[in-house]
Amino acid sequence: MYVTHLIEFTVNSTARWVRECRVARVVSAHALYSEGVLLPESPVSGSKRAPDVSTRRAWKPARVGSPQVLMAGSAALDVSRNGLVVRGGSRFLATGTDCSDDDNFFTYDCSKAEKKAQEDKGEEGQTLYKGSDNILASTFSRSGNYFALTDDNKRLILFSTKPWKCLSIRTVVRRCTALTFTATDEKILVADKSGDVYSFSVLAPFQGGKLELGHLSMLLDVAMSPDDRYILTADRDEKIRVSLFAAPHNIESFCLGHTEFVSRIFVVPNHPDLLLSTSGDCTLRLWEYKIGKELQCCHLNKLRNPETTQCEKIFAVSRITYCCRENYIAILCDCIPVIYIFQLDDTKKQLIYKQQLTFNYRVWDIAFEETQGLWILQECREMPVLLYHLENGQWQPVSKNEVLKKISNNLHENWTMVEGGSPGMDDSFSSLYKTTFDNMTNYLKKKEERVQQQLEKKKRRKNP
Repeated sequence: MYVTHLIEFTVNSTARWVRECRVARVVSAHALYSEGVLLPESPVSGSKRAPDVSTRRAWKPARVGSPQVLMAGSAALDVSRNGLVVRGGSRFLATGTDCSDDDNFFTYDCSKAEKKAQEDKGEEGQTLYKGSDNILASTFSRSGNYFALTDDNKRLILFSTKPWKCLSIRTVVRRCTALTFTATDEKILVADKSGDVYSFSVLAPFQGGKLELGHLSMLLDVAMSPDDRYILTADRDEKIRVSLFAAPHNIESFCLGHTEFVSRIFVVPNHPDLLLSTSGDCTLRLWEYKIGKELQCCHLNKLRNPETTQCEKIFAVSRITYCCRENYIAILCDCIPVIYIFQLDDTKKQLIYKQQLTFNYRVWDIAFEETQGLWILQECREMPVLLYHLENGQWQPVSKNEVLKKISNNLHENWTMVEGGSPGMDDSFSSLYKTTFDNMTNYLKKKEERVQQQLEKKKRRKNP
């Protein structure tokens, strides 16, 4: 009996010692990572799903609430070489940007699209939340021959644009936050709120998705290098990860430096080694992403006008758009009606601040088109779409343009589509900011009270 108890005591003590050693190693790693000494390592190759060991979310205070999908159902603008799409709610309308195009518009309503055969069921057989048909994300392919969107009902819908026609409707696993095409137009990459990226074939439009990579945090954007060699992903935990597209479990580098969620990333098409990124920390950063080197950091909140209110000190960027002609970059802020214009100096690899465009109405989205200029979608029924041209080194509004007039008239007639699909200013990024909790102050206060009570008891015992 004594030997049995001794063995049991030894086993329990050893197990407790192992657990304490593991905790000590985690705490030590946390301390080194917080001080910048411990750098993220690449996951082990060959795993089914590579763990994202660089994440610091597990060491951060919990965040309140579960954010809705970014910019869910908001009015947005997508532009290709010869096409323009305006979407809002569950609908979008498409037209050509060439003056020779006719006045015909292609319209599509996701609420009338094919539904899933069977609703998702919970563990106890209860029907889970059924999403709306609002469009969450959309984009053109690089050639402009395809257009894809995802909606709140977990569908990926693919269109051909010459002529406009729906090619397929496929189901995704989670609600999506961003999507992009490969440069060859062969695949669609879809990033979702659970941190996964799936690829879907364009050439086989009814084929299911393939899991490519995963993060331990919500993904906010995904991008491809112009040669399709690298896939770049941005998440809520301030990281930008660069992976080999042929083998996504092989991580090439991390771009670390943002102090809040990374809202947008953009690989410069005519300078394929450079990456632009924006974040909830009000910065625009330029990177050599293959080696994870930060080249420049621009603080956008220092560029504002003096009359800007105090509540606008912190904001995120909802769109980065780029014009290869003279390397212009336009940045749209999420909560203020301002567009910042930068120019990329490709020899010095630096961003030069050029201009600030201010508007009387909220700007929903922006997009560059190489031949036409900068398209702007704003919350104004009389003039919903604006077009800016480059004149004498400054971007100026265009007053007379047949394409602009055609699109504005159509949106005026379908204003409920755009207005109904646009949330308030604070709905898109506000829930993504970190929330910290100070429970040490209350703890130390109670501890001091207990110490004082013990001292008073000792005094009463000595002096009854």
